[in-house]
Amino acid sequence: MKNNTAWWLRITLAFFLVIVLMEVYIDSGDKPAFLAYPTMMFGFMALILLLLIAIAFIVQAIENVLYNTLDEEAKVRYVAAKEEKWEWTWGKKVYNKMLGTKPMEAESEIILDHDYDGIRELDNNLPPWWVYLFYASIVFGVVYLLRFHVFNDYNQTMEYEQEVAAAQLEIEEYKKTAKGLVDANTVELLTDASDLSAGKGIFEGNCVACHMADGGGGIGPNLTDQNWILGGGIKNVFHTISEGGRDGKGMIAWKQNLKPAEIAQVASYVLSFQGTTAANPKAPEGDIWVDPNAPAQEAPAEQTMPEVAIDSASVTMN
Repeated sequence: MKNNTAWWLRITLAFFLVIVLMEVYIDSGDKPAFLAYPTMMFGFMALILLLLIAIAFIVQAIENVLYNTLDEEAKVRYVAAKEEKWEWTWGKKVYNKMLGTKPMEAESEIILDHDYDGIRELDNNLPPWWVYLFYASIVFGVVYLLRFHVFNDYNQTMEYEQEVAAAQLEIEEYKKTAKGLVDANTVELLTDASDLSAGKGIFEGNCVACHMADGGGGIGPNLTDQNWILGGGIKNVFHTISEGGRDGKGMIAWKQNLKPAEIAQVASYVLSFQGTTAANPKAPEGDIWVDPNAPAQEAPAEQTMPEVAIDSASVTMN
C-alpha cells in the first residue's frame, strides 16, 4: 500500500519538541543545556531520534498489517480516505467572504459589455475587508479631530516630554543596580570584599609603580595621608582615575583602559589606604580634604565655673 503520510515531518517536529522541553526543564545556568552538558545532551538526543524512527517504522508496519486484513471494498475506501486532502473549510469560507468575489461559474452574472481584444471586464464589488478598513479610518479620523483639535487634548510636545521623563526615571532605576553604568556623579564607595579584592588586583597591576604597594607614594603622591591634590572622597578619586591628573605632570586618564565598574573598584581600594601607615611614606602633597557632606561635629560646650555665694556676715575684718 502506498502511504503518503509525512512520517519524517512528524519525527522532526517531535525531535525538536523534546529539545525545547529539555532546555526548559534542565537547569544549566546562563548557558544552553546542550553547551553546559554536551555529552549527555547529544547522546540522549541520538537515543530519542532512534526511538522516534523505530516508532515510525512500527506504526507503518502495523498499518500495513491492518490494511491487508481488509476486504477489497474497505481497501478502496481506506485508500480514498488517505488520498483525500485536508481542507480548512471554515477558514476557506471566511477568506472567500472577506474577498467578496464570485466563483468562476457565476462570473457571467457580473460580466460587463466592455470588450477589448477578447478581454472582458467583471463588475466585482470592492473587497469587504477594504470597505471595513475604509469605514474604520473615517471613524478614527473623526475621533482624532474631536480629541486633539476640538477638545485640545495633549499635543506632541507634551507627549514627548512625558515619554522622556518616564524614560529618565527608568534609566535612574536601572543605574541603581547596574555597576557598569556608574560615573563620577553616581559612584558610591564599595565595601564588599569581592570589589575590594578586584580593586587590589587592578591597583597592583597598574598603580604600584607610582604609588607603591602600600600606598606610600613614589612618583605619585602618598595615598595614606589626608592630603589630596585633586580632592578626596570616592567621587573625586573616581574622576581623577577616569580623567587623569594635572595636565602635563599628573596621572594619565584610565577611562580608555578600565571599565567604569573597574574604576569604582580601584577607587574604593585606594580609599582603603586612608589611616594606614606606609613603610616609607612620601611627604604630604596638596591640601587636607574634608568631606563637605559629612555631618558637622558640634563644638564642645564651654565649661563655666559655678558662682559661689559669699556670706558677708562670715567675713571678718583684720
